[in-house]
Amino acid sequence: MSVSDSETSSHGGDYKTFRQVSRDRLLYEMLQTSKPGDSRSSWKVLIMDKVTVRVMSHSCKMSDITDQGVSLVEDIFRRRQPLPQLDAIYFVQPSKENVIMFLSDMSGREPLYRKAYLYFSTPIQKDLVNRIKKDASVLPRIGALREMNLEYFSIDSQGFITEHDKALEELYGDDAENSRRFDRCLNVMATRIATVFASLKEFPFVRYKAAKLDGDSMTSFRELVPTKLAAAVWDQITTYKSSIHNFPQTETCELLIVDRSVDQIAPVIHEWTYDAMCHDLLNLEGNKYVHEVPSKSGGQPERKEVLLEDHDLVWLELRHTHIAEASERLHDKMANFVSKNKAAQLQQRDAGELSTRDIQKMVQALPQYNEQMEKLSLHVAIAGKINQIIRDTGLRELGQLEQDLVFGDAGTKEVINFLRKQEGTNENKLRLMMVYAAVYPEKFEGDKALKLMQLAKLSDSDMKAVKNMKLIEGSDSRKSSKGTFSLKFDSAKRKHASRKDRTGGEEETWALFRFYPMIEELVENLSKGELAKDEYYCMNSPSPPSHGTQGKTGASQSESVRSGQSNAQSMRSRRTANWAKSKSSDDGYSSDSVLRITPSELKKMGQRIFVFIIGGATRSELRACHKLTAKLRREVVLGTTGLDDPSQYITKLKSLSAKELSVDDIKI
Repeated sequence: MSVSDSETSSHGGDYKTFRQVSRDRLLYEMLQTSKPGDSRSSWKVLIMDKVTVRVMSHSCKMSDITDQGVSLVEDIFRRRQPLPQLDAIYFVQPSKENVIMFLSDMSGREPLYRKAYLYFSTPIQKDLVNRIKKDASVLPRIGALREMNLEYFSIDSQGFITEHDKALEELYGDDAENSRRFDRCLNVMATRIATVFASLKEFPFVRYKAAKLDGDSMTSFRELVPTKLAAAVWDQITTYKSSIHNFPQTETCELLIVDRSVDQIAPVIHEWTYDAMCHDLLNLEGNKYVHEVPSKSGGQPERKEVLLEDHDLVWLELRHTHIAEASERLHDKMANFVSKNKAAQLQQRDAGELSTRDIQKMVQALPQYNEQMEKLSLHVAIAGKINQIIRDTGLRELGQLEQDLVFGDAGTKEVINFLRKQEGTNENKLRLMMVYAAVYPEKFEGDKALKLMQLAKLSDSDMKAVKNMKLIEGSDSRKSSKGTFSLKFDSAKRKHASRKDRTGGEEETWALFRFYPMIEELVENLSKGELAKDEYYCMNSPSPPSHGTQGKTGASQSESVRSGQSNAQSMRSRRTANWAKSKSSDDGYSSDSVLRITPSELKKMGQRIFVFIIGGATRSELRACHKLTAKLRREVVLGTTGLDDPSQYITKLKSLSAKELSVDDIKI
C-alpha cells in the first residue's frame, strides 16, 4: 500500500484533449489498474459519494465503467449487501465521514469486500491517513490508497464546472463579506480548479483580473474575489508542484481568472447559434429535450426524451452554427440521405411495384434508415420549432437592436421606440434593459431608471436584476457627488460601443452574428502576450505587483508559453436564409473545433490556455473557446462555477440583494 498521486501525465506521447485525459484517468488509472492479481474474480464494486458520482458521470458512460470490470455501483452512505468475494474501489472525497464509513465497511472479522482500493478526489489530511493506518484489521485489506486529485465536472470536450450554482450570491451578495459561506465557496472552488492541473500535470501561469487601485477610492471586497481565488489556486498548485511525482517544475500553460464583471452583456444577449437557441427558447432540463413522436400502434403520440450531447454527431456538428445555417444544413442532410438510402427510396414507390429483391434491400437498409432518419427528423423538428418561436415573438428585431446597441449603432431613441411598441415578453424586455444599462450606465442615474422601468412595464423584481449589475461590477464605492453609482469604473465621455467589429477575416456571413464575448478578445491578447498589465496580474511574478503595475516578467512569461498561431479555415456554407443573409464572409464558428482538427494537427497543438469565469459562463463563451482552439492551435479550456442560460443568470442576479427593492431605490 502507498499514498501516491497520479502517474499519468499529459506531457509527451500523443496529445490528448482535456476531456480525454479526465476520462482516461478515471477509467484506466483508477478502475483498470485496480484489477486483482489473481483470477478468482474479474468483477469489482465501485463505491462513491454524491460529489464523486457526478464527477464520474460527467466524464464516463455507464458502459465505460462496466467495460473495466465494475459490476455494481454503490453509494457509500447507503446500506449495502456484503460481497466478500469481490474487490471494491472507493472513489470519494477525503472527508472524516467517508473515512469512518470506509473503516466500518472493511474492519472487523467480516469485511463487506475482499480487498479495497481507496482513491480520494482531493488531498487528504494526514490525521485521516493515520486513522486508516491505525486500524490493524483494515490495513492488510487495502490494495491502494491514493489521491486522484480529480474533483471537477467535465461538461464539454473543452469545458468544466465546479458546481457552485450559488457563487454569485455567496461571493457578491449583500451578506457575502466576512461570511463563512464566502470562505467555503472560494476554498472549494480553488481546490476543484487546482485538481484540473493536477490531473493534466500542467503548471500554469496564474493570471487574474486585478482590483483597480487609485488614491481616490477604496477597493470593495467584490473586486478582490478574482485576486483571492487566484491566491488560493496558486497555493494549491505550488503544493502539487512539490508533492506530485513528475509534476512540471516550470510553467507549461496559462490560467486566466476573471469574474462576470468582464462581460455583463454575454449572459443576457440573445445568442443565435443552434445550441444557445435550444437552451434559450425551448424548455430543456439540462441537455434533455422532451418531444412527441407518432405512436407505432396508431394511438396518442408518445413522449420521448433525448439528450443533446456529444454522442449525437448531428448535434456535435451543428451546435455552434447559426440557427439559419443549421436549418439549411439539416434540410440538405435530409434530402441527401433520402436520395442515397435504399429504404427511403423504396418506401416512396407503390407497394405493388416492389419485387422480392426490392423488399430484401429495404429490410437490409431499415436499421440504418430508422436510426438516421429518427436523428435527422428530431433536429429538423427542433430547428423548425425554434424558427417558429423566432417569427412568433419578433425576435429578429429585438436581436438586431441588442447587437446595434453593443456595437454603437443604436442608442436611447431606438430603445424607447422599441419599448413603446410593447412587443416581446417581459424577460426579453428585461434583457434589453440589461444590455442597455451595460452600454449606457448614465441613463440609469436619478429618476431616469424609473421612467425606463415604467415604459417597459417591468416589475420591481425585474428591475432588481438591473440594479444588481453594479454589485458584480464592484463599483459600490465609486459614487458620484450625487450619491449615485455607475456600472463602469470610468465615467469619462466615450463612444457608446461595448464591442468593436472584428477585422481580418472575422466579418460575418450571417446577420445577428456580430456579437462575440469579451473572453475571446482576452484570450487572443493573452496568447499574443498583449494582455493589459495594469488590469491582469500574475501570481508567478517574482515580486507582487503594486499600484496597478505588473512585474516585469509578465510579458516575457506569456511569450515563453506562446506557440505558433494560425487562422482557422472557413467551413461556412454560402447558402443563406433570406432574413439571416449579410454582405460579409466567414467567422470560423461553423462547427466544433475538435471536428476541424485532424489527429496529425493535434500533435502540433501549442500549450493550453485555461480561462475560469467566477459567477457562471455562457454558451457563447464556450463556443468562443472552440473557435479559438482552431484559430490559435492551442486548446482553450473554459472553466466556470456553472453554465447558465439567460433566465438562470437573471434569477441568480436577482438573489444578490436580500432586501426588497422599491421604486425609490432604483438609482443606478
